[in-house]
Amino acid sequence: MDTKFWAVDKEEPLKHSYPQIMEAAGLLKENEVVAFPTETVYGLGANALSDQAVLKIFEAKGRPSDNPLIVHISKLEQLTELVDNVPESAHKLMEAFWPGPLTLVLPKKEGVSQYVTAGLETLAVRMPDHAVARALIETSGLPLAAPSANLSGKPSPTTAKHVEEDLIHRIAGIVDGGATGVGLESTVVDCTAETPMILRPGGVTKEELEKVVGKVDVDPALFSQVELHKPKSPGMKYTHYAPIAPVYLVEGSASFMEQTIKGAQLKGHKVGLLATDNTIAQIQTTEITAISCGTNNDLATVASKLYDGLRTFNATDVDVIFSETFPRTGVGAAIMNRLEKAAGHKFIKE
Repeated sequence: MDTKFWAVDKEEPLKHSYPQIMEAAGLLKENEVVAFPTETVYGLGANALSDQAVLKIFEAKGRPSDNPLIVHISKLEQLTELVDNVPESAHKLMEAFWPGPLTLVLPKKEGVSQYVTAGLETLAVRMPDHAVARALIETSGLPLAAPSANLSGKPSPTTAKHVEEDLIHRIAGIVDGGATGVGLESTVVDCTAETPMILRPGGVTKEELEKVVGKVDVDPALFSQVELHKPKSPGMKYTHYAPIAPVYLVEGSASFMEQTIKGAQLKGHKVGLLATDNTIAQIQTTEITAISCGTNNDLATVASKLYDGLRTFNATDVDVIFSETFPRTGVGAAIMNRLEKAAGHKFIKE
C-alpha cells in the first residue's frame, strides 16, 4: 500500500477547503485509516461507525481485538450520537477539560462499531485540543476511532517520523502537523460508576480532576502486574511502550544509578541511560548511551520527551536500558505508569 503524506501547519487557519485536510478526510470517508496529530500523541484514525474501517486499525497496528479504542469528536453535538445517560460528573469534566487530554468512559448507544468497544457496553470518547485533529474530524463529518499510531507494544509516536517508522505501507496516509505537545496519552476516566475512576493516568492529573468533581478513585488494576481479562480502557492490559532492549527502572540516588551501570558493564552489557539532565550530569561512568528526558524540576518536559527517548534507543546498539524513576504525583503518575509498562514492572532498588 502507498502511504500518502501531507504537511499541515497547525498555526495556519484550517478551513474545510484546506487541500491536505480535504484529501485526508476523503480517505477517511472511504473507510481508510489515516494518522494525524493530537495534543497528546499521533492517532490512527478511522470511521468509528464502520466495522470495515475499524478492523483496518487493528490490522495495521497488529493490535489485539479485545482492547477498546477511543473515539475522537470535534463538537458536543457528536456526543449525543454516540453515548446515552451522561452523568453530571461527566458534564462537569467536559466543561472543565474539553477540548483537551481527557477521555471519558460513558454508556454507549447503538451504531458504534462493536470493534471500537471490544464488546463492552461503554464507549471511551474525547475531544482533542489540536487544530489539525479537529479540522480533520469536522471535514470528514465522522467520529474517529483513534488509538496511538504505532505498532502495538511500541512506544507511542510523538512525531510523524515515528508514525512513518512503524506504519509506512500499512496505512493510507499520514498528516504531519509537527511534534505533539503533552507527549503522553490522555487521562481516561470511567464516569459510569458513582465515583469517577481513573483507568489510565495522563495529561490531566488526579488532583486537577478532584478540583472539579471531588473524590476520584484510581482503578486498582493500574498497580497490578496481572493482565486484565477484559480491560475498560486502552493501555490497561498489555505491555506497552517498550523499546527493543529491556528496560529496568532504577530507584535510588545518582550514585546508586552509577553503581548499577558499572555492574552491568562488568558483565559485558552495552548500557543505555534514560534520565533527566540533572541525573546525567552526576554520572561519571563513560561508554554509556545517555538520553535526556527533560529536567527533574519540570516533569512536563519528561512527559513530552519520554517516548522519543525510548524510541531513540532502538537506533543504538545498547542491550540494556536503565531509567530514572519519578514521584507518582501529578503528571508523574502518568510517567511512571508508562515506564512501568515499558519495563514490564522490573525495578532495581537501592
